[in-house]
Amino acid sequence: MSAIELSASNTEFRPSPLETFVACAHQLLDPATPESVRKRVEPTLVAQLPVLRALGMFDLFEVRDPAMRSWLGHELSKLRRWDSDTASA
Repeated sequence: MSAIELSASNTEFRPSPLETFVACAHQLLDPATPESVRKRVEPTLVAQLPVLRALGMFDLFEVRDPAMRSWLGHELSKLRRWDSDTASA
């Protein structure tokens, strides 16, 4: 199905994990984003990390914002620990 056919159909559009990640990251980086929105967006962003890691996104691209890069590094290390714990069980 072409993009034109998809947009003309009655199916619901679902953004890709990358699109979701980028949209959430922009909201988290925007100082004008209210704290209530940040709390709602953060789990959505974290939920995209396993797919993006599996696709190698973090091997290809570097997050430029130092605070976001550090936070993502921490979240990715938690995923790696969880992976190794479940693999050894």
